[in-house]
Order: sequence, then C-alpha cells, then structure tokens
Amino acid sequence: MKIGYACLNYSLGCQANKTFRLASYTDQRFIETAENNLNCLQRILEFNAEHDLMFFRISSEIFPFASHDVLNVDWQKHFRLKLADIGAFIRKHKMRISMHPDQFVLINSPRSQVVEAGIKDLVWHAQLLDTLGLEETAKVQIHVGGVYGDREKAMASFVENYRKLPDFVRRRLVIENDDKCFALLDCLKIYEMVGIPLIFDNFHHQCLNHGEPLADAIKAAARTWARKDGVMMTDFSSQQTGAVKGKHADTIAVAIFEEFITTTKFLDFDIMLEIKDKENSALKALDVIKRNR
Repeated sequence: MKIGYACLNYSLGCQANKTFRLASYTDQRFIETAENNLNCLQRILEFNAEHDLMFFRISSEIFPFASHDVLNVDWQKHFRLKLADIGAFIRKHKMRISMHPDQFVLINSPRSQVVEAGIKDLVWHAQLLDTLGLEETAKVQIHVGGVYGDREKAMASFVENYRKLPDFVRRRLVIENDDKCFALLDCLKIYEMVGIPLIFDNFHHQCLNHGEPLADAIKAAARTWARKDGVMMTDFSSQQTGAVKGKHADTIAVAIFEEFITTTKFLDFDIMLEIKDKENSALKALDVIKRNR
C-alpha cells in the first residue's frame, strides 16, 4: 500500500505548478516556467522518497498551456533529458504516479468543441507519462462528466467518445465516482461497457451513493482493475468541519482514516490523499498504515 498526495509540497518552498496568463505567453516564458516546475517536481519526488511517500499526483500545470494552440515549443523534445532523469528516479524508487486533468475536461459534453478540447488535454497527459517511461500503472483520472438532463444519454456519450480515444490514452485513463453526478454504481455500468478501471473515492461515495456499505463498494471498484493496471488507486478525504457539504478537509482526521484502513484491511490498494495540507497529512497517514497493516 502506497500513500501519496497531490501536486504541491509545502515543506520545500518550491512550486511544481507555476503558470502565467495566456496573454503574456512567449516561448521563452513557457520554457522558464516549465523548467522551474520540473526542477521542483524533482525535489518533491526526492522528498517523497526520503519519507516513504511512494504515490504522487503530478500537477496538470507542469507544462502551462500544453494543449493550447498558442504553444510553439515541442516540450517532449526540449525537456527530453530532464524527463528521462525524472522518469528514471520514479522507476528506481518504484513510485506510483497519477495525473488528474482539470474539471473542464468533459468528454461526454454535448458540445463537440468541449469534447475535442478535452481529448487534446488527455493526449498530452498520456504523452507525459509515456515520455517519463512509466508503466501502464501510472494513470490519468477524470470524472465521467455532466448529466446534461439525461443520465443514460450522458453515460452513452462518455462511452462513445472514450472509444474514439487513441490506444495510448485509453490504456492510462481511469474514472472516479464523484459527489454530485455519477456514483459508484454509474461508474460500474460504464466499466461493464468499456472496461475502464474505477478509482474509488471514499468521500465522494459518502456524499453520493446507492446505499452500498464501504467494504462492498471498495471491493466492487477493485474488481475493475486488471493486473496490467496495478493495484487499485483510491482517493481519500473527509468533510471539513463547519463547511458546506463536499468540502475537503484541511488536515487529515486520523480517527476517520484509521477506521477506513481497518474497514478495508482485507484489500490492497494505493491511497491518494485529497487533503489541503498535503505531505503533512500524508506523513500522519503513513504512521497509521504502519500501525494497522
């Protein structure tokens, strides 16, 4: 079981997700920003290796405007050596890597231009993981998308457009149950149609479900992961006290996490913490794992 966190590390004072306004784009500014982000990513991964945090979500802003027509730089070629070094480090330490494109990536949208933009975004995410030389266990996760007034039609649109994706994108793509539109049961129906693995999000399941107990739900999600995909990825968070329903916690609730680990002791999976204080909560979670697994 690998524990990880997403995109940022607050201990290092180094951001791997710096960007800039589209209006101020120049090739040189892109190169400088991307170089900073890659250098910071390397430092974060080194920190994680030192602290036994072996799961990390790379920010989608690692290459600003990577899917935009404004980009003139061949980032795969320009940063080939740096990406090779980072990929070698990840493989050496047997780290698990994921990416999570922004919420505007909606391949089930009724608007063709939104679908086309989403596909372009998924392509460069998969290209990055390929360029890093990572196995198929490194995944790009998205939500199913919007309901658009007709749940079944929206799910069918997702399936139709998923089948149009290039093979190298499909082999990395996974979906997660969300807290507003598509619950675990909906995602399992999509899996039955196209075989796409399902990331189980415990907090989203708490917000939106069909009455499935946690243990049953996570077992159902685990069955969607083939050997080539690696062990199941999960997202973990909890409700921020006093905030609107669905707001992720600022810091880990250790007792809630320990209960989650105890309830799911029968299953092996990797955990991505979607919690605001990042590596600080991840280190606390790691202590819980060591006590209970």
